Amino acid sequence: MTSKLEQLRQMSTVVADTGDIDAVRQFKPEDCTTNPSIVLAALGSPAFADVVAKALDEGRRAGHGASELAGDLTVAVGAELARIVPGRVSTEVDAHLSFDIDASIRRARAIIETYDRLGIGRERVLVKLASTWEGVRAAEVLQKEGIDCNMTLLFSLAQAKACADAGVFLISPFVGRITDWYKAKTGKAYEPEEDPGVLSVRRIYSYYKEHGISTVVMGASFRSTGQIEALAGCDRLTIAPALLDQLAKDEGPLERKLVASAGHAKPEAMSEAAFRWEMNEDEMASDKLAEGIRKFHADALKLNKLLGERLGEAAPATA
Repeated sequence: MTSKLEQLRQMSTVVADTGDIDAVRQFKPEDCTTNPSIVLAALGSPAFADVVAKALDEGRRAGHGASELAGDLTVAVGAELARIVPGRVSTEVDAHLSFDIDASIRRARAIIETYDRLGIGRERVLVKLASTWEGVRAAEVLQKEGIDCNMTLLFSLAQAKACADAGVFLISPFVGRITDWYKAKTGKAYEPEEDPGVLSVRRIYSYYKEHGISTVVMGASFRSTGQIEALAGCDRLTIAPALLDQLAKDEGPLERKLVASAGHAKPEAMSEAAFRWEMNEDEMASDKLAEGIRKFHADALKLNKLLGERLGEAAPATA
């Protein structure tokens, strides 16, 4: 019997939810990701020492401040990962731009341009945006320019419908954070087959397949291998190294849970008013979207602060 990880690879594309080079090399995922938390870890990682030093040196010489350096470094780490995985690297647009369509578009274009300077073509990159109404509208513009987008912080069918209307390349519906919210509200521990996060992704997957929507569904934010196994067959699954390791060590049988059904005509597009109303009526999705944006921004501020301190340390030497 092969491991559950190898069985899963026969049903779903496995993506590494990490920027740890050693983990990426060990588990050989198709794709991987980078974000402020991963870049913070990279600053102290020997594996990224040369990449970090080069990015900081080039950023200083270009006169970049801490925020611009954070962007330089994020793409530099992503480019290094892109040289290891055969697929794509997702890179986030700054969380504080989640409600600014034009600024999100400009930042996404800048990310692609920076990757291009490092020899990584746009076909190897997914620009990651929060699934706000404004984020979706920005993605719609970017997709028409040939810049593929990964819509994150997605907790509801309303968000998934809006992303489908915009023709985005990929969505990342979250599992664990939904489960966390319901567990905190009810005090209940959920088995995989009744897990609210698992059921949310299944509902989105079924809706997409039933309506012939080509957008890739990538389940994300897992708390256990049970949640992952309950979504076997989803287009893609992004999984943290610890859970990848558990799956690699488990040689039990793995049953396919998600199967695509025949597609029908796409439904009528969702209006902004309908989107905002459905989000308003979904307390969990509204709470988790807002919280996720705040947390991503907090990580970015930590990274900017650390880089600002490094710039300050370098100032006397250049005086």
